[in-house]
Amino acid sequence: MTTGTVSLDRRGHVLVIGLDRAAKRNAFDLPLWDALCRAYGELDRDPALRVGVLHAHGDHFTGGLDLPQWAPVFASGQWHIPDGGVDPLGLTGPRLQKPIVAAVQGVCLTIGIELLLATDLRIAAGSTRFGQIEIKRGIYPVGGATLRFPRECGWANAMRWLLTGDEFDAAEALRIGLVQRSPRRARSSIARWRWPR
Repeated sequence: MTTGTVSLDRRGHVLVIGLDRAAKRNAFDLPLWDALCRAYGELDRDPALRVGVLHAHGDHFTGGLDLPQWAPVFASGQWHIPDGGVDPLGLTGPRLQKPIVAAVQGVCLTIGIELLLATDLRIAAGSTRFGQIEIKRGIYPVGGATLRFPRECGWANAMRWLLTGDEFDAAEALRIGLVQRSPRRARSSIARWRWPR
């Protein structure tokens, strides 16, 4: 089984954080979650770093949660944040004190949207497909979408997608304010983007 990890690439004062479980559409297993928490913790603690950029390796940002691994977490009712980590969803413990830019592509489901809603600036490739699909699985969106989606995008815009679980495209995400930019040409990887040094 492929275990998730996170790549870290320092580019001057920028920490580029890459979700890396591409073989599973970057579906979040517990190791991927722990690694992302630790990456946020490193960004928060290092005075030389001023901003983080969150992206994913492969064709998709995330297919959501690897549910069998998360069942015990849901049953406990508590999010686990590893030592030295910061909650990327900003729901528990101290909040990250530095801005995060998120760049997404391909499929961005469930926790992917919730991660976006906890960032400061969001960019989506034109081919990105979004979905807060928990309602279709009979589960509750526990990562903050029910609070942040209406706040960021307006009540009716958020309810349209939260109550149906339907997928929507990057143009709709831009229209409702979920993302602030959606280039017409999809870029295959954040690694090809130019970042200031």
